[in-house]
Amino acid sequence: MTPTHFSFTTAFILGLSGVAFHRTHLLSALLCLEGMMLSLFIALSLWSLQMGATNFTPAPMMLLAFSACEASAGLALLVATARTHGTDRLQNLNLLQC
Repeated sequence: MTPTHFSFTTAFILGLSGVAFHRTHLLSALLCLEGMMLSLFIALSLWSLQMGATNFTPAPMMLLAFSACEASAGLALLVATARTHGTDRLQNLNLLQC
C-alpha cells in the first residue's frame, strides 16, 4: 500500500468514524460527510491520472458535482431543522413526529 493510498483511506475511515460516533450535531455530521467526499474526490482524481485512461477523467468531476448537490441539500435541511426545532442537535429530531 502506497503512502498516498494509505492517507486517503485513513481520511475516509476517519470521516466515516466521525459520522458513526459523533452524532450530536447535524453540522458535524455534514462536515464529516464532506471530508469523506473530498478524500474520495482526490483519490479518484489521482487514480484516473495514474491509470492514464481518458475514459475515467469525467468521473472525479461528476463526483464533485454530486458532492456539491449533497452539501446544498444538507445545508437546506440544517437551516430547516434549525428554524423548526431551534437547534441542530440530532437527539431532538424524531422521524415519527414529522
